[in-house]
Amino acid sequence: MIFKKEIILLICILYFCNICQAQLSNNSSNQWPTKTVRIIVPMATGGGSDSVARLIAPKLNEQLSQPFIVDNRGGGGGLIGISMAVKSPPDGYTIMLISGSVPATIAAHKPDYDPIGNLAGIIRVGFSPLLLVSHPSIPVKNTKELIKFIQSKPNQLLFGVPGSGSLTHLATAYLMSITNTKMQHVPYKSTGYGMSDLLSGRTQVMMTGLSPMLPFIQNGKLRPIAVSTLNRWPAQPEIPALSETISGFDVESWFAFVTPKSTPSNIVSKLNTEINKLLNDQLVRKSFDALGIAVAGGGADDVDKRMRSEIDRWTQLIRDSKIQIDQ
Repeated sequence: MIFKKEIILLICILYFCNICQAQLSNNSSNQWPTKTVRIIVPMATGGGSDSVARLIAPKLNEQLSQPFIVDNRGGGGGLIGISMAVKSPPDGYTIMLISGSVPATIAAHKPDYDPIGNLAGIIRVGFSPLLLVSHPSIPVKNTKELIKFIQSKPNQLLFGVPGSGSLTHLATAYLMSITNTKMQHVPYKSTGYGMSDLLSGRTQVMMTGLSPMLPFIQNGKLRPIAVSTLNRWPAQPEIPALSETISGFDVESWFAFVTPKSTPSNIVSKLNTEINKLLNDQLVRKSFDALGIAVAGGGADDVDKRMRSEIDRWTQLIRDSKIQIDQ
């Protein structure tokens, strides 16, 4: 009889402790943030993701009265930084800024864990086009001429990509798959190395971020062919969209915040609200314009859907086109 009473008492104590722990956890998340928040950027400094993170971090400092620190963790096409984020406590003190290159990398390199199943979206902050350019040494001025020229020289032209299995690699492979063209890809450690060979004429074609290309277009060292987004880019309306020649072609380079799965929903909601607020600030919008990025915003669900959709898209392309990925 005494033994039963002791068991009942122990159960009551454990139940009470669980309630207290849950209440403490709830209070902690309601008071968030009370200390420094780390923003992992799974890319090296100086790229688009890094620029966006460093633009937003000080604004969140101001709005939430706690430091937001950018932590660059490049390597492995972004997988090193993603792994760190996935393994971080889901307490709101580690978030990550990813780009459209992440679904491409996951599809291409197939990590031995499920990044998407272990991450939750917060908000998509912006997007920009890729720009297809050619070296002036090849006699093409538009998409139709480029397609015809590549078809006349199968596997003779070289296109540079900043990393095998990167977004620019798969976007170019997608272009080739729907136009029945063949070029050889040359992977580089970074866009800078690839640009150097393109400017010298060692490679002839590249599809990469719009903004870094503009100075070389303006001085005539590169020739713009088309942007990858469905419509022309408002800041450069003179450059056609690939979709004007290839119906439905649409590839975006986008940027979004994510957090480890199981981060309390009130923290995710607070971050979404605060980032949406700062994206409506005119100075922030001007800074985005200077980076060649359009402001997005919206709900967290859009990020989750977009990541899964694009992983499926690139996985199918790699399989159907038998794309060889250099590991």
